[in-house]
Amino acid sequence: MKTLKFIIIVSILGTLLSFESCGPVIISSRPAYPTPTWFYPNRVVNVRYIYFPEYYVYYDLTLRHYIYLNNNVWITVNVLPQRFNTINLRRAKQERINNYYGSNIREYHSTRKGNNNSTRRRSDTRSRRG
Repeated sequence: MKTLKFIIIVSILGTLLSFESCGPVIISSRPAYPTPTWFYPNRVVNVRYIYFPEYYVYYDLTLRHYIYLNNNVWITVNVLPQRFNTINLRRAKQERINNYYGSNIREYHSTRKGNNNSTRRRSDTRSRRG
C-alpha cells in the first residue's frame, strides 16, 4: 500500500518536472486553436491584441481573428484576404497592445492611434517649415 502511494507520488512529480523543460506554455480557454505561427511570446505575456501598423491590421489572440481597415470600414475575419498573402507577419513590425482587453478595438484605434498619427503629422510639418 505504501509502495503504491510512493510510486504514484514519484510519477506525478516526474511528470510535473518534465513540463518545466518545455519552454513557455500558453494557457488558453480555447486550447484546440493554437496561436498563429507568426506569434511567439518571448516570455509569458498577458496581451489580447497584436497590431501591424504598416497594414492597419489587428489580431485578437482571444477570439482568434483578424481586424483590418478596408475603405474606412473595420472588417473582422478568421483568415486575411488574398491581398495580404504577400505579407510575412513574422517579419512585419508588430506592436503588442498592452493594458487594453476590451472588445472594441476600433474605438481603441480611433482614440489612441488616431491621436498619435495627427501629432506626428503636425510635428513633421513644423520641422519642414523651420
